[in-house]
Amino acid sequence: MRDLTSLQQNSKFMKRCLFIDRDGTLIKEPADEQVDSLEKLEFVPDVFRALYHIANELDFELVMVTNQDGLGTDSFPEKDFWPVQNKVIRCLENERIKFDDICIDKSFPHENLPTRKPGIGLLKKYTEGDYDLAGSFTIGDRLTDVQLAENLGAKAILIGHESRKAELAEKGLSGCCALATEDWMKIYEFLKCETRTAKVTRTTAETDICVQLELDGSGKSQICTGLHFFDHMLEQIARHSSCNLTIAAKGDLHVDEHHLIEDVGIVLGEAIYKALGSKRGIERYGFVLPMDDCLAQVALDFGGRAWLIFEADFKREKIGDFPTEMAYHFFKSLSDAAKMNLNIKAEGDNEHHKLEAIFKALARAIKSAVKRDALGYELPSTKGKF
Repeated sequence: MRDLTSLQQNSKFMKRCLFIDRDGTLIKEPADEQVDSLEKLEFVPDVFRALYHIANELDFELVMVTNQDGLGTDSFPEKDFWPVQNKVIRCLENERIKFDDICIDKSFPHENLPTRKPGIGLLKKYTEGDYDLAGSFTIGDRLTDVQLAENLGAKAILIGHESRKAELAEKGLSGCCALATEDWMKIYEFLKCETRTAKVTRTTAETDICVQLELDGSGKSQICTGLHFFDHMLEQIARHSSCNLTIAAKGDLHVDEHHLIEDVGIVLGEAIYKALGSKRGIERYGFVLPMDDCLAQVALDFGGRAWLIFEADFKREKIGDFPTEMAYHFFKSLSDAAKMNLNIKAEGDNEHHKLEAIFKALARAIKSAVKRDALGYELPSTKGKF
């Protein structure tokens, strides 16, 4: 058995693979689950476009891994299979998409052969060769494709709506699945672009704060600062930016709210800056948002230089348990730590609406600015650096 430490040290010199299912992943699977004629052959939307970019821009070997129940028996004669299979391969190769290997298991499910997915019997070349399986992925539409990833020590990309994550949780496979999507171009973007997450903690004599941020999330949040209105505002950032955000903050609220609010701004800003990484492909700029009687304008630039313009006056000393004078300090801390230009203007009569509109507009500006274009994966700057 090879030394694991040695493998990890040399992983950057090892080859990565995409183990790709066929039916339901590359081509649509009919109701009878058997593509046995050319009339049934239909490719999944965007599979050519996405796989072209994956095959020609990224460093993965492509391996087709497919179960074909009873292939070669009376229930599925080989003469019905190969015209379709050969057509699939020719169409892909015509688009400069070439599979390095094709692994077909012909058994029935009840035979429980080790060569049948999620078994890895057909993949000894990869399990025993110089391959970086931890950096490899399976791509398929069934839970067996996710189980295959688990058995290989790889990660899975599940073809299907994000709601299928509930199935994964039931089977204990959530930790193995890196992405669930129906969109092949999102698979390409995921494989090409860096994962944008960050965890930042800050502990001082006055506050103890931990922020976890996932820029490419779904708007989920878990916020606890001890200030209910502040929690509500931070939830707006997550919800309307589509980021996943967890904030746990404790501070000397017995003194006043200043240290806690300001330090949350610092840590959240640091998390945004860290999660943005190289910033390649981002839109960079980003929103005007009305809320009842109020109009909030938030424009920002993640160009690496901090600056804040804040033009919003509040007539109330507090909104809930949030001191309105701390709004400026929060956004100043945020812009400094995130190294962004931040221009905020708001007008209106209702103070609650005014401040909430600012937070919502900030969230929409973040969502717009961090959006990435994997096809134009360049640094959005004439300087060549941020």
